[in-house]
Amino acid sequence: MSNALVEVRDLAKIFDVSPPWLNRVVERKPKAFVHAVDGVSFSIEKGKTLALVGESGCGKSTVARLLVGLYKPTQGQVRFDGADTAQTLAGPGGQALRRRMQMIFQDPYASLNPRWKVQDIIAEPLREHGLVSKPEALRERVGELLRSVGLSPVDAEKFPHQFSGGQRQRISIARALATQPEFLVCDEPTSALDVSVQAQVLNIMKDLQRQQGLTYLFISHNLAVVRHVADQVGVMYLGRLVEVADKAQLFSAPRHPYTRMLLDAIPDIHMTGRARTPVQGEVPNPLNPPSGCSFHPRCPHANARCKSERPALSEFKGVRVACHAVEEGRI
Repeated sequence: MSNALVEVRDLAKIFDVSPPWLNRVVERKPKAFVHAVDGVSFSIEKGKTLALVGESGCGKSTVARLLVGLYKPTQGQVRFDGADTAQTLAGPGGQALRRRMQMIFQDPYASLNPRWKVQDIIAEPLREHGLVSKPEALRERVGELLRSVGLSPVDAEKFPHQFSGGQRQRISIARALATQPEFLVCDEPTSALDVSVQAQVLNIMKDLQRQQGLTYLFISHNLAVVRHVADQVGVMYLGRLVEVADKAQLFSAPRHPYTRMLLDAIPDIHMTGRARTPVQGEVPNPLNPPSGCSFHPRCPHANARCKSERPALSEFKGVRVACHAVEEGRI
């Protein structure tokens, strides 16, 4: 896609979770591997938001860390503005690339250094990338960044423990914006916050996107949040993408049975008479995933082919979906 800022091709990450060597010898157990991300491909256009959703443990956060270079991919490629990020980060252009892509972490209580003042927390990327060095200019820039996220320049002299959760997450956003990035990876940035505070933080993020033309990868398990922020939605299950569609299309006509199951579980004020359907079954053990389509043990439409053959993510009426039942017209 010519207008894509970020392109991910067949991305995979395998973790070795084997017990220590001596334990394996004594218990006669083989090595154990988890396919946290298993052949994921997508692209994000400039100025747009792609949201990745799914149950805990489906690989969303691993994708986020792979995109910003915190993990090295086992296989596949991440391209940013046409260049391979793994090669760029390993070469002389690595620092310039890191300046263009930043990450907002899930827990505002853990991602800020409790011993540092807000001034030092937000000024760190400015110093690290050599953008501002003089103390007066640093103070002024930190004040601007705090104002951009709805805080006061006076807050620069406080410590993280003096703020609420929502205010801490705003500080995290200000730190991420310090290098004037083009691409922000947001790993469940509002999941640790109250609902009213979530709305404030999401509105700030939407305003910043409009003002600065930011591109977001937004990780979430909350479909109500996704509906508010996303342009496109990717649904993940056990390390794989099962459906990718525009937001309006995904919410109005979900294709994959897993997407339907997630949407059925959302309370709807306009359908108060309808019994709410909980998400059926449990996510399988990633150390021993099911054969064929990994969703088949929980799927009401599964047949023999689903149990033996893994579906590929293919185009179907403008939606990318990995499902034999959809492909064969059974649903």
